[in-house]
Amino acid sequence: MAKIEELPKPTEAELGILNVLWERGPSTVRDVHEMLYRDEGAGYTTALKLLQIMHGKGLVERDDSERAHVFRAAVSKERTQKRFLSDMVQRVFDGSPSQLVLHALGSRPRATREELDEIRALLNKLEPGSRK
Repeated sequence: MAKIEELPKPTEAELGILNVLWERGPSTVRDVHEMLYRDEGAGYTTALKLLQIMHGKGLVERDDSERAHVFRAAVSKERTQKRFLSDMVQRVFDGSPSQLVLHALGSRPRATREELDEIRALLNKLEPGSRK
């Protein structure tokens, strides 16, 4: 698997395809087309072209041992999320992760009790001198 920092950032359309591949696992062009474009009226060739571009960028890998090529994500969802989050922290919050968290928690809708418990557990784990 390639280092995410070395790969170009996926576009919005490419992220849509990656989400399908992360959710469903390896998929054919037809599978991706059905999941994303069936209701929009976009052609099969739209999905094919995007997957070919993504393959060229290293965002997906292609198994062409079968008649219908099967594509799978070459980047993990977690690493992609971290990359986008890191970029957003730098560009929007002047490099301050705490400002991002404060804005996220202060916005609507409010975090659920379960989400707040997860955040507290993470903070306790990150706190210096705390037992992990």
